[in-house]
Amino acid sequence: MDLSALILADSRFPGGGHVHSGGLEEVVARKLVTSVRDLPGFLSGRLRTTGYLAAVFAAASAHAAARSVVSGHWARLDAELDARTPSLAQREASRAQGRGTARAGRIAWPSPVLDALLAETPRPHHPIVLGALVGVAGGSPHDAAMAVAYLSVSGPASAAIRLLGLDPFAVNAVVARLDLAAVCSDAAAVAGDDPASLPSPGSPALDLFAEAHARHHEEEVRLFAS
Repeated sequence: MDLSALILADSRFPGGGHVHSGGLEEVVARKLVTSVRDLPGFLSGRLRTTGYLAAVFAAASAHAAARSVVSGHWARLDAELDARTPSLAQREASRAQGRGTARAGRIAWPSPVLDALLAETPRPHHPIVLGALVGVAGGSPHDAAMAVAYLSVSGPASAAIRLLGLDPFAVNAVVARLDLAAVCSDAAAVAGDDPASLPSPGSPALDLFAEAHARHHEEEVRLFAS
């Protein structure tokens, strides 16, 4: 795995991911996840839906960054991911993380490619800018997919430890057993496809939880922004 992908997948990277639980906080509030034994189902489902979607677009973005893409390609990628994210709350969370990642990434890996991306999409989705940064740094589409797929489950896993006081060793064992390799291989396989034909996995339950969390976040203090 490329060093840039490892850095971007690190929870200490200042991209703002630490304030997002990936829907876990709302699920915990509803008592649908109460212990370690509940985590595999939630994390696996998230990986196979929103995680896979993010991995697909991160891989496509890394593929585009490594080549001379025509003007408008970044806007198309971003628009296609937007269309595949029906929840406004999830779109806003993705763009907030994308903005933070772009700010930090611009300093770490300055590039005309990143400048062009941000000129077309000033508030890019997180997988788009993360994938571009991996591509700019010399990483592969598979590296980009792995970084964003890992983030899609490591964030909620970390949130579970903070929200429920779970054993971090047991929680990380759950993450280690997830089949990230298969998801990332599938995502990398379509990295060069036309943006309009990229896969569109959905998770209506996560969309509804995200919208509910956004409403509750306005009414009461929540630990996570999403």
